Amino acid sequence: MNKRDFIKKLSGAGLLSTGFLAQMEKLVAGIAHRPPAELAADEDFWAKVRSGYRLKPDYINLENGYYCIMPRQIQDAFIERVKEVNFQGSWYMRNHRFEDNIEIRKKLAALVGTSYEEVVLTRNTTESLDTVISGYDWRPADEAVMAIQDYGAMLDMFKYQARRFGLVNNRVSVPLHPADDEEIVSLYESAITPRTRLLMVCHMINITGQILPVRKIADMAHRHGVDVLVDGAHCVGHFEFNIPDLHADYYGSSLHKWLSAPLGAGLLYVKREKIAKLWQLFGDTGFPDDDIRKLNHTGTPPVHTDLAVHDAIDFYELIGAARKEARLRYLQHYWTSRVRDLPHIDLNTPADPARACGIANVGIKGMNPADMAKTLLDKYGIFTVAIDYANVHGCRITPNVYTSTAELDVFVAALKELKN
Repeated sequence: MNKRDFIKKLSGAGLLSTGFLAQMEKLVAGIAHRPPAELAADEDFWAKVRSGYRLKPDYINLENGYYCIMPRQIQDAFIERVKEVNFQGSWYMRNHRFEDNIEIRKKLAALVGTSYEEVVLTRNTTESLDTVISGYDWRPADEAVMAIQDYGAMLDMFKYQARRFGLVNNRVSVPLHPADDEEIVSLYESAITPRTRLLMVCHMINITGQILPVRKIADMAHRHGVDVLVDGAHCVGHFEFNIPDLHADYYGSSLHKWLSAPLGAGLLYVKREKIAKLWQLFGDTGFPDDDIRKLNHTGTPPVHTDLAVHDAIDFYELIGAARKEARLRYLQHYWTSRVRDLPHIDLNTPADPARACGIANVGIKGMNPADMAKTLLDKYGIFTVAIDYANVHGCRITPNVYTSTAELDVFVAALKELKN
């Protein structure tokens, strides 16, 4: 068996063995002619998609943002990957691993519209972005720009660079309901000085779901000679976009979130001309300075996880990127539109459809977010996560494609009852 045949043999091994792939293909073929926006509201179709998930009956899961569980189609394929790699052992690692890695990177790069030579597989967004932040040759009094709403692990890494190299970190606070793109662009621009070298920005703010105008921010930063690092933890597999269209220099994402890959799968994109200037986290002299693989040396990796990214992409493309995005937008609007104008409710996510997708954040006036999350779980059987920092006070709500409107009706009813 040659190297290309090996990955093809494994591709679909779990899917076909269960018959789920054939069922899904038949289901999707039957709705292929329907516009995504129309299909988004078809509860019968999404109930059939839901049947491919093993869901806990203990609660309504509105906390998919941390980790989107795999449907059985992907889970079974992943288990087959584990079995086959274990069966092949060192033979696989020495004869197929590296070539398969290239094939998976090609598939992933095609998904985000870039070259595979600018993409490597990582374990998560934190590893991806830390690789860039720590890879800079920081000098004392260099400056970086970020927001207080950025993910804590990234802010911590910038703090470490400040302690180690004397980096100055300038932080802004993104408004919850911006008037327009220019307000946000101007905010980031106001923090840039002649010493600024790197600007980090969220593609989608994880605690509110707000989508930022990354391309406009990147173009502005580049006019000042500043590189742009994008935290896209929640974006790949959530809504459609191509990384090059953002004009960013670096991009990181977690594939175990909205792409529904197994835990421990992430993406790092580095614009080709920026690769050579980054120092790698771990020593590896096996690749030239301008080869992105130099940034991906973490010893012997869990290759079965990487292989399952292949299956996760297949499943995502079978459902259809436009269909999934439309469904997630529909679910968010379904519940937010019913509570946004209630006097005791704080919606911490913009109403403008262009500024959000499936994620939103809601608070109860006068109620501590932790108490709100506990009450939702204990009294109503709804699992969420409390957010109480960076000017955001509420619970993050992250339904997935399998979430039903009936479940959201329960949530809406709970929000209407919850008054401090």
